Amino acid sequence: MVVFDELVMDLCLAEAWRYQGLTYPNPAVGAAVVKNGRILSVAAHKRAGGPHAEVEAIKEAYYALTGDELVLQIDDALHLHNYLERHSGDLFRDATIYVTLEPCFHYGKTPPCTFLVRDLGFEAIVIGIQDPNPKASGGAAYLKSQGLKVRMGVRQKECADLIEPFLRWSKERFIFFKYAQTINGNLTQGTISNIASRTLVHALRDRIDLLVIGGNTVRKDRPLLDARLVQGKAPDVLIYSKKLHFDEKIPLFSVNGREVYIEDSFKRLEEYRFIMIEGGEGMLQATRRLVDWYLIFVAPISVDGANYRFNKKMEFLHQRNLEGDILIWSRNG
Repeated sequence: MVVFDELVMDLCLAEAWRYQGLTYPNPAVGAAVVKNGRILSVAAHKRAGGPHAEVEAIKEAYYALTGDELVLQIDDALHLHNYLERHSGDLFRDATIYVTLEPCFHYGKTPPCTFLVRDLGFEAIVIGIQDPNPKASGGAAYLKSQGLKVRMGVRQKECADLIEPFLRWSKERFIFFKYAQTINGNLTQGTISNIASRTLVHALRDRIDLLVIGGNTVRKDRPLLDARLVQGKAPDVLIYSKKLHFDEKIPLFSVNGREVYIEDSFKRLEEYRFIMIEGGEGMLQATRRLVDWYLIFVAPISVDGANYRFNKKMEFLHQRNLEGDILIWSRNG
């Protein structure tokens, strides 16, 4: 049973990592529902304001058991809570729910997920890590008091890694550096990553508070730095440059609703909570002491030209294939 629990939690983690950063200001969370040894669903929290991971997993499990397509049309979190409570009956009486983070135990935009798990009659819950927020924790103890079997700490380190950005931006700020490289380490070969990777970057730009980029890159590439591939908002931009004059016909300056700063220091970062840095070798060197994590896209191509020089120890946290590119989230070592 221990091995099975770890296997299911690994699936929850993998699903949650797909939405890392996209749930800001909420944490990334994954969940699954198992009944009679069968994995009915694996789901994740996808965006702030949307249903939590537990509710998404119960929704998919409910559909797997009933074929009720109406539930698939419900995206509003409160409506989904209420629908599942009214229609699930005894479907989950002998089921187990898995979640990477302890279910919330407070009222926000929806009732606590803890109450939904209780009301649907789950037999057991397996939790990766206790909620570090004292205002939201307590769900595990409450469910145990209601007769559920509770197992805490399955893949605890991995679940702690998953919510590290949330812990950082909740207290101060979280900074990650995104860059794309060829398989032989070239950063300068024009557009390197594929459309799936670029779409994810645009989705992250839609969520971040500030994007930091080097002045040389702005002058050379004349970028727009928006989130058009997901029809999202363009973040504020800090151009880090010793030379403060730029051609204001460069597209990034013409985006409505954004602030653009041109500065020769990183003091501006103190005003923001969720920050992405983009750039090449120069910015990697300039920000090496500022960055919490690196998001690296490795494209399956090799090109002529020198690779970048950047002596830095990293800890790989998550890797996956993104339609041919390799995506790697790494902690700054």
